[in-house]
Amino acid sequence: MTRPPQPPYREPPPRRERRSPGPSQDPKELERLYVITGGTDGGERAPLDLVTLIVARTEPKPTTRPEQAAVLRMCRTPLSTAEISAYLNLPFSVVTVLLGELLAAEQVQARAPVIRGAVADRSLLEAVMHGLQKL
Repeated sequence: MTRPPQPPYREPPPRRERRSPGPSQDPKELERLYVITGGTDGGERAPLDLVTLIVARTEPKPTTRPEQAAVLRMCRTPLSTAEISAYLNLPFSVVTVLLGELLAAEQVQARAPVIRGAVADRSLLEAVMHGLQKL
């Protein structure tokens, strides 16, 4: 009984260093984010998370920065902060700074997400059941 020939031994490829997700390491990209935030870290940040809904209260003014004007136009109907971040293609931390400034200027309103109850209202279920029985 002969064994098939073994392939020659090859060194495994070197492992690539994993980088943590975040802004690009390109200095131009970091400068862009610095300019977008106005060179500030937003001071005391508003308590925003990924599912906080943002609704515009005003139209953008001619002096509004482009990114903030985009937020005001997008948020005519409620959008989550995660959606805003994705649509603007900006990191969440940058979006929270922009939204914090808009909240301070009272140009947007932050709302807690609508959480549907896990259990339906008993009176509603009974009304539906009685309505179905009458059919």
